[in-house]
Amino acid sequence: MLRRLITILKKQFGFSDHQDNNKTELNNGGTIEMQDKIKLKGLSDIYRFFRKNQTPIYFVSPTAYNVLGIGQWVQSFQYVTFFDSFDGGHFRIVNPKLNSEREFQSMEEMVNYLLSHKETVDLLEENAHKCENGSKGKLLTVMFDEKTEEIAASLGLEMALPPAKLRQHIDSKIVTTQLANDAGVPSAPNLFDVKASSYEELCALAEKHHLGRNLVVQTPYGDSGKTTFFIRSEADWDKNAKKIVGETLKIMKYINHIPGTVEAVATRCGTLVGPLQTDITGYEELTPYKGGWCGNDIFPELLKGKQHDKIIAMVKAMGDKLYETGYRGAFCFDYLVDTDDGEVYLGEINPRISGASPLTNLVTSKYGGAPLILFHLLEFMDVDFEIDIEEIQKRWSDYGSWTQLVLKHTQDKVRMISKAPQSGIWQMKDDGDIEFIRHSIDWSNVGDENNAFYMRVYGEGEYSYLGADMGILVSCGRMQSDDRELLPRAHSWINAINRQFEFKNLEDLEQPYIPDQGVRKML
Repeated sequence: MLRRLITILKKQFGFSDHQDNNKTELNNGGTIEMQDKIKLKGLSDIYRFFRKNQTPIYFVSPTAYNVLGIGQWVQSFQYVTFFDSFDGGHFRIVNPKLNSEREFQSMEEMVNYLLSHKETVDLLEENAHKCENGSKGKLLTVMFDEKTEEIAASLGLEMALPPAKLRQHIDSKIVTTQLANDAGVPSAPNLFDVKASSYEELCALAEKHHLGRNLVVQTPYGDSGKTTFFIRSEADWDKNAKKIVGETLKIMKYINHIPGTVEAVATRCGTLVGPLQTDITGYEELTPYKGGWCGNDIFPELLKGKQHDKIIAMVKAMGDKLYETGYRGAFCFDYLVDTDDGEVYLGEINPRISGASPLTNLVTSKYGGAPLILFHLLEFMDVDFEIDIEEIQKRWSDYGSWTQLVLKHTQDKVRMISKAPQSGIWQMKDDGDIEFIRHSIDWSNVGDENNAFYMRVYGEGEYSYLGADMGILVSCGRMQSDDRELLPRAHSWINAINRQFEFKNLEDLEQPYIPDQGVRKML
C-alpha cells in the first residue's frame, strides 16, 4: 500500500525514478524523504546511480593504475596515491607529501601511511558533508591489512572490500585448493597441506600420489613467482630448500601449459565473469624474476569453444563458493590450460583487485559499456540491486585485442633517475623510436597499434633498483605470440621506453633506502 501511494505521489508531483539513501529527487532539484529504497534493475539504473553518486569513494594505493579511468563513471570518486604519475595533471588525484624519511616495508604499510596523512584526513573532512549516513565515505584499495581497517574506522570510512582476515584466509593456496575441491573446480594433479624436510621426502610424497619427478612446489602465500618453485632434481631442491622446509606445501605435477587469468565479481545475484586474459610472465626484458608476472594480453580468439565455456563455468562456481564463505566483490582466477591434452585447471585465486583489473575494466567498459569494477562497488554501496548476470556478461563477448606490459627495472644497480618518460600517449615512429604525442590521464586516446599509453611510476629524483616497477604500457593489439614469445613490436616498445630514462650514478657516500621485496610490488 505504501509503495503504491509513493508511486502515485511521484507521478502527481513529477518526481524522478532515481532514489538514493531514502531520498528521491524532485525535478526541481529538491528531495523528499522516502520510507524505503528502490532496487536498481538493469544497467540504466546502475549508470544513473553512479552518475549521481554523492558518497565519496577513495582509492588509496601507491598508484592509480589498478582502477584508472573509473572516475569517469563514478561521481565523487577520488584517488589518493603515493606516486604523482601525472605531475599534478589528473584532477581526481591527491598525492600527500612525504613529510619525513620513511622506509615502507610493504604495500599495506604505504596505504596505511597515505590513509593517516593529514592531507588525506583534511580531504575526508572537506567532503564529509556529501555523506548522509554519518560516515566519511568508502575506501577501496589493492593491498590492506587489519591495521588499515582500524585506521579507516577511526576516520569514519567504510571498507568497500571484504574483511582483511577473510581475504588473508582465502589467499592461502592451501585454502584455495580446498575451496575449489568443494566447488567441483579441478586443479592440476596435486597434494596439499603437507610438509617435506628433504628431497627424498618430497619425492616419496610425489610418488605416492603419482605426480612424477617434475614438480611444482608452492608455499601458501606469495606472488610473481617468488614462492613457486620448480623442482626437477636434488639440485633444484637444494637451491630453494630454505624457502620450502617448514612451510605447509602444495605439490603439483608439472604440466605443459598456457597460463591465464580472468577477473570476476562475486555478487548477491551470482558471479559476473570478465573476458579471459593470457599472462605475460618471465621475460627477462621486463622482469628479473623467473616466472614473474609482467603483464597480460586479451584477444577475442583466446580459447573459444569448450575450453572457454569450461573456464567460465569454473570461475562462476568458484565465485559462488567464495560468496558462501562471506567473500564478495572482485577476485582473480588464474587458470592453466594443459597443452598436451587440452584440460583446464585452476591455478590460484587472488582475492582482491589485481594487476589484471585494468585490462578487464578497459575491455568491459570500452566494448561492453560497463566496467566490471562497478559491480564490485555495488556490493558495498548502500543500495539494493538486481542484475541479469548472463545478459550483462554477453555484452563483452566481442572486443578488440589489448596488451599491458609492466616494465620492471632489470639491472641490479641502484641509480638516481635524472629523466623519465611522461605519462600520456606515445607514438611509434618508422625508425623504432617513440615520440610523446599528448598528455592523457588514461588509455582512452590510444587509437591504433602505433600508439600506446604509458603511465610512469618512478620519476626524476627517485631511485631505480632491481625489480622496481618503473611504469606500465597499454596498447591495442597483441605483443605476445600464441607460442608465448614477445612479438617484435613488444621489443620495440620496451627498448624505446627504456631509452627515455636517464640516470645518475650514486656517489660513494649516498646510501638511499631501497625497499625490500615486500614493497617492490606497486600494482
